[in-house]
Amino acid sequence: MEWSKESVHALVTKQREYFLTGKTLSIAFRKAQLLKLKNMLIKYQSEIEQALHEDLGRCDTEAYLCDIGPVILELDETIRGLKKWARPERLLSGVACFPSATTKIYKMPYGVSLIVAPFNFPFLLSVGVLIPAIAGGNTAVIKCSSKSKASTACLQKIIAATFPEQYITVVDGGHDVADFCLNERFDKIFYTGSPRIGIHVMECAAKNLTPVTLELGGETGNWCIIRKDADLLDAAKKIAFFKICNSGQICININQIAVAEEVADKFIKVLKQAFISQIGEQAFKNPEYAKLITRGAYDYCAKEAEEYRDRIVFGGEGDPETCKYSPTIIYPVKIDEKIVNHELFSPLLPIVTYKDNEVDQLLNTIARREHGLALYLFTKDMSWARKTMSTQQYGGGCVNEVIMHMVVKGAPFGGTGHSGMGCYHGVWGFREFTHPSTVLFGKTKLNLPMRQHPYNKKKKDFLKRFIK
Repeated sequence: MEWSKESVHALVTKQREYFLTGKTLSIAFRKAQLLKLKNMLIKYQSEIEQALHEDLGRCDTEAYLCDIGPVILELDETIRGLKKWARPERLLSGVACFPSATTKIYKMPYGVSLIVAPFNFPFLLSVGVLIPAIAGGNTAVIKCSSKSKASTACLQKIIAATFPEQYITVVDGGHDVADFCLNERFDKIFYTGSPRIGIHVMECAAKNLTPVTLELGGETGNWCIIRKDADLLDAAKKIAFFKICNSGQICININQIAVAEEVADKFIKVLKQAFISQIGEQAFKNPEYAKLITRGAYDYCAKEAEEYRDRIVFGGEGDPETCKYSPTIIYPVKIDEKIVNHELFSPLLPIVTYKDNEVDQLLNTIARREHGLALYLFTKDMSWARKTMSTQQYGGGCVNEVIMHMVVKGAPFGGTGHSGMGCYHGVWGFREFTHPSTVLFGKTKLNLPMRQHPYNKKKKDFLKRFIK
């Protein structure tokens, strides 16, 4: 349907009325809806895979690996843990609250939530966020990207077949429809996308003082640092696989590599071989290789590659008709050049060199830029790695690995600064979609008179001694 300001408002009103009935509050209801969501993914798996292929050129294996499988795992974890997570916490009120002995913390849903999902993982980053929204007892409006048309249409169809619109609804359309949603009074907004649009989301949310979670890519990208003692072959295989995945359109993908100059030439050699062995010399001709989302995204990628044509040592070619551009190594690149100072979201891979004994200067430069969503280190020096990961500012990351931190059960995923705020996955997502409400249970007898006026000298002296 064509969404208008009026129809969006009517939908939000309908969801608010449904939430106020209290139907979403019971744990049994929430678990039943999560199970419906899981069965929906299983039932429509082939349609989801087809939609992902149409939008992003994904093969069915990559579609399941990146969008469907992780969501099912997240559902299983949430269904198992929900009863425990939602249970009110009981605290002793303390002597200052005498005669009250008991205080409880209730995990209350915010109410009507808005989930704004991007194009690059249209099911993972919509249904994956819907999971904690449902677990928290909220209703949800999902605004999907207009760029991933097939996936948006598929999600709209399968959600409508699974849930009533007053509970869960998918809204399609462009930026105008997104603004219709953002200008409504939601109780919680969860946005995944770019820092630039994240600012706009916060501005809209501020008008209604709506709490916001932002999952952003990071304005100056995610660094991968390779020390001279690293296992170069292992690093190359993992980096190549990661950069090939979804044609680089991943918010936590490696944006640029800093490699110790002592091993740079050797690393470039093994990285080229890793790309060739996994996807071929002309990846854009491989049917397993994903495409860039639109012709505009392809043209932007190709144009930026041309600016560094004289330093492309691998790749640098594509097919505008299929919107596939090969993984492209650009080397060498200085740390202050434009290409390593913004998020690429493409298969371009610039490589900066540094002297291994000057790695602290490299880290200092990175620290002065906007915080990335991810940081990856390859080294045998675990003491240095632990120190680095515990002192730098970034969303999350790995040592001698890539991407796998985001699939660790029970671990939070989120950014900081220009890479976002808030986090989710498992219990962390449940917390993101609920408000902890503290309730003290008072007594009607034995209440101390010190909390009552007037304060005579005897009462004042007693009160001061009691507080001390």
